[in-house]
Amino acid sequence: MNASGFAVRDLSVVLGRGKRAAHVVRGVSWSVEAGRTLGVVGESGSGKSMTVLAAAGLLPSPAAVTGSALLGGRDLLTLSARELEGVRGRKLAFVFQDPMTSLNPLLTVERQITEGIEEHLGATRRAARDRARELLATVGIPDPDRRLDAYPHQLSGGMRQRVMIAIALSCGPDVLVADEPTTALDVTTQAQILDLVRERQERTGMAVVWISHDLAVVGGLADDVVVMYGGQVVEQAPAETLHGSPLHPYTRGLLGARPLLGARRAQLTAIPGTPPDPRQLPPGCVFFDRCPVQGDPRCETEVPELLEVGTRHYARTFCPEDDR
Repeated sequence: MNASGFAVRDLSVVLGRGKRAAHVVRGVSWSVEAGRTLGVVGESGSGKSMTVLAAAGLLPSPAAVTGSALLGGRDLLTLSARELEGVRGRKLAFVFQDPMTSLNPLLTVERQITEGIEEHLGATRRAARDRARELLATVGIPDPDRRLDAYPHQLSGGMRQRVMIAIALSCGPDVLVADEPTTALDVTTQAQILDLVRERQERTGMAVVWISHDLAVVGGLADDVVVMYGGQVVEQAPAETLHGSPLHPYTRGLLGARPLLGARRAQLTAIPGTPPDPRQLPPGCVFFDRCPVQGDPRCETEVPELLEVGTRHYARTFCPEDDR
């Protein structure tokens, strides 16, 4: 990984203590280089969002975080709170799923964009406003002068999400983390935001970590994909390889549960059961109870390692060839 990329190494997160301790992230490693996009997919509770929040120091203090998170040659987990404030927004920026909870309802759009520009780039108030106006135009918001003086509740959902993207891009970050940013948007607005991120990435070379439960979205955007389940990476591969030759039963289940464009009748296959409780994880494969294969006696008692099964293709399973 080059100096402008982003990587987590053997990252683990435990929330709570004693019998109530929840192991929400367990030994996760992945990386994304400048100009490339990494997709991180999985159901709610799989640990995908928790991984990047832990890496950026955004978890509450009782959380126990181990491992490393490398950005620009520095391990974010070793930085002080003050040093992290200089990194977040400037080098590492976030776009979250719900802009109504991410935006401050008491501040105008202008102030929410200009605050970071003034703090990180040392711009004057007037220069920051000019930059904010330019950003709103860039993300496709009409009449940006008027929108600068608006409050979040005066904007549509799509506009609020575009404001969040403008804030994230305002200081030219090296890495953009987009956490389910299009889930609540209509298909047209979703496509526009995807195009916007791609265009910005091509112009600036920033790295993108795109977190989603939707393999279809990730498949059209990411260069590489990480599939998480039960706090672990269960499969990792280039996007084309993952969609063409999925090896983990969970990945195949996710692909089987998505509708296919152009299909006259969508035949969706649900994954039975529910994700594991991170406070009571099984002794063997974390997917065992829901797995349609269960083709190896070790599955119930041993945790499979994440092994290379092809070129840049890794899977955590004892039976990658079964039931295909």
